[in-house]
Amino acid sequence: MPKLDPAPLLLATEWFNTPEALTLNDLRGKVIVIEAFQMLCEGCVSHSLPQARRVFETFSRDDVIVIGLHCVFENHTSQTSEALADFLREHRILFPVAVDTPGGQASLPKTMQSYGMQGTPTTVLIDRQGRRRAQHFGPVEDLRLGAELGTLLGERDSART
Repeated sequence: MPKLDPAPLLLATEWFNTPEALTLNDLRGKVIVIEAFQMLCEGCVSHSLPQARRVFETFSRDDVIVIGLHCVFENHTSQTSEALADFLREHRILFPVAVDTPGGQASLPKTMQSYGMQGTPTTVLIDRQGRRRAQHFGPVEDLRLGAELGTLLGERDSART
């Protein structure tokens, strides 16, 4: 099996639905699902965010952590923090959501860049040891995501044994 490197850091300017910023290092020992989205992305609203909410509601927080990553790379003036707060409330999104750090003029946000994301929605799976194990651009079928999560949950973490 090839060597797996640690997942890139989450570079966020703001957090919602959590009392403090989350770090991947602090979440070691858990499987992490990062759902990169934009409020104005139809695929995010219709598929990936409802799917992330189902994962959040299904799995124990002792095993799986879901993090939303709001990545604004277009329509900046309409995707403000206030609009995001309203959006999260309206769509009943209770899991933690980070706002990706802007990348500058006509550039992708910084976490999107470090993960090599092509756009939204993007789903990232990080194993218990903090390594990126899967990344999907576009909608992911529930069965595929469930199988990938099952695999990661079934792996033993050397820190837990």
